[in-house]
Amino acid sequence: MSGHQHGKGYHYKGHDVLLDLDTQPQENSGDLDNPYTYEVLESIAQHIAALMKHRPVIGVICGTELSGLSDSLENKDVIPYDSIPYFPRSTVTGHTGRLVIGTLKGIPIICMQGRFHVYEGFPLWKVTMPIRVLKLLGVQKLIVTDVAGGLNPDYKVGDIMIIKDHINMPGLGGCSALNGMNDERFGPRFPPMNNAYDLDLRKAARQVASDLKYEDFIREGVYIMLGGPSYETVAELRFLRRVGVDAVGMSTVAEVIVARHCGMKVFAFSLITNECITDFDSQKTLIYEEILDTCGKRQEHITKFASTVIQKLA
Repeated sequence: MSGHQHGKGYHYKGHDVLLDLDTQPQENSGDLDNPYTYEVLESIAQHIAALMKHRPVIGVICGTELSGLSDSLENKDVIPYDSIPYFPRSTVTGHTGRLVIGTLKGIPIICMQGRFHVYEGFPLWKVTMPIRVLKLLGVQKLIVTDVAGGLNPDYKVGDIMIIKDHINMPGLGGCSALNGMNDERFGPRFPPMNNAYDLDLRKAARQVASDLKYEDFIREGVYIMLGGPSYETVAELRFLRRVGVDAVGMSTVAEVIVARHCGMKVFAFSLITNECITDFDSQKTLIYEEILDTCGKRQEHITKFASTVIQKLA
C-alpha cells in the first residue's frame, strides 16, 4: 500500500488521515492526550503491511547494539523508520532505525532495530507508539532487549538478566504511556501488571539457558526505568539497591506496559554492560563506548539465546 502526503496528513486508498503531532491535545481530552488515534495507527500498520512478505506473530525490540538476531533473519524485508509516515526517528548511536521482517527457522518475526527514549525528547506516547503498530500487524508475543547497569553486587559485566519484574519510576511520579484518553480497542483503562513478564515465557527461557549451558551468566532480577540521559549518582544507586533493584536502565518498562495493555505476552532481558558505581570515593567514570564494547563481545551469545527462546515460544 502506498501513500502520499496530503496537507498535514497522509492519503490512503481514497481517504485522508490527518495528523499534526505538533499541535496541542483537543479540548477536554487531558494535557497528555495521545494524538496517535486507533485509526492513524491502523493506517501506519497498513502502510507497513503492504511492504512486507510475512505476517509476523513475534516482535523483537533490539536494544543498543543488540541487532544480531535481526541480521540473522532470512528472506528479509527492511523498512527504514524515515520511510514510514508519522514514525519517530532514532537518534542514539547503536540504534539503526529500521524494521526488519523475516523468518527464523520458518517463524515470521519483526524486529525493531532501534527504539526511542524520553531523553531524546520524545513523550512516552511517542516512545511506545510502535508497540501498538506491532499489535495491529498481528504480533502476539514481544521480546524486549536492552542494556543496563548491574546494581546487584553479584552481577558481572556481560551477564544476561532475565527481567522478572520492574519498577516504573516515571510512572510512580505520574508519567505513564497510558495517560490520557483510553481506547478500549487496545486494552482496559486499568491494566494489571503483576505478571508483566510472562511466567511461562521466563520458565522457557531458563530452560533454554540450561540447554545452551549459559547458566554461568544468566541471571533473573528486577529492572528499573529511569529518565536519563545522565547516569545515576551514588546516592541514587544506593537508594535503588535498598528497594530491590538489580539492574538500571532508561527504556523497556514503558514499552512493556503498552504491550501488556494490548494483550501481548512479554519476555525481556538485559545485557549487563557495566557495574554501577556505589562507592562515594570511587574515581571510576562510566563511558558509553565501554557499553558498546560489551555489547559486541556478548553479541553471539545474545543472538543464540534469543533465537532459541523464539523457537521454543513458537
